[in-house]
Amino acid sequence: MGVMQRPLLADVATFLRFYSRLPIGDDAQARLDFARMAPALPIAGAVIGATGAAGLLVARICHFPALVCALVAVAVLVLATGALHEDGLADVADGFGGGATRESKLAIMRDSRVGTYGALALCFSILLRVAALASIAERSVALAALALVFVAALSRVAGLAPMMWLPPARAEGLGAGVSAPSREVWARAGFAAAAFGLGPWLAGAGASQIAVAIIAAFGAAALIANLAKRQIGGYTGDVLGAAQQLAEIAALAALSAN
Repeated sequence: MGVMQRPLLADVATFLRFYSRLPIGDDAQARLDFARMAPALPIAGAVIGATGAAGLLVARICHFPALVCALVAVAVLVLATGALHEDGLADVADGFGGGATRESKLAIMRDSRVGTYGALALCFSILLRVAALASIAERSVALAALALVFVAALSRVAGLAPMMWLPPARAEGLGAGVSAPSREVWARAGFAAAAFGLGPWLAGAGASQIAVAIIAAFGAAALIANLAKRQIGGYTGDVLGAAQQLAEIAALAALSAN
């Protein structure tokens, strides 16, 4: 294995340890460094997406209908990630929806309890992803499986958008503890994520549909970044999680369109 390959695989493993609960081992020396490691993020995302794709295919082999297959796939993704991104989405919904001031919004986002806004956000997130994926699976199970891999890679790169455009909202926490990648490095990661669109394209998705999915993912992440700027003046780890969720929903919805 070449010198260039070893750091890439190590970076992928570091991202998988952070973004998932997959049994990757424990490396106490590994440090999350988006500024250097961002190009490895879409690969790690694709691995996570592959777990959902596997769940979808197993459910289909069991002759479950498309809706059940989609629900199984999303459930596997949630289990694989430990609901990391869902937790961020719920915290952002509770904070932005329930707080009256910047300080109260940040305080609510730190609270581990889920409120009304957070519960509703989680319900809509699950329902939208399952419905979109079921629609794709009704056309082609192979397309749905490859779409999961593509969207998982794409949404995690798009989910870094708030980090690219905003300062950290707190002096401590994930936002302040890691450095953002340069625009060049982020663009490289984006192109790597887009390359995974080749799978859905080969399985029957149109090139324009893939392009719309990419635009939709980054557009959704831009919307949450703009909202975070107005609500709390920056980003937090929860904001990044919410951006990933919205990007995933938007991309799956674009791929489900006829």
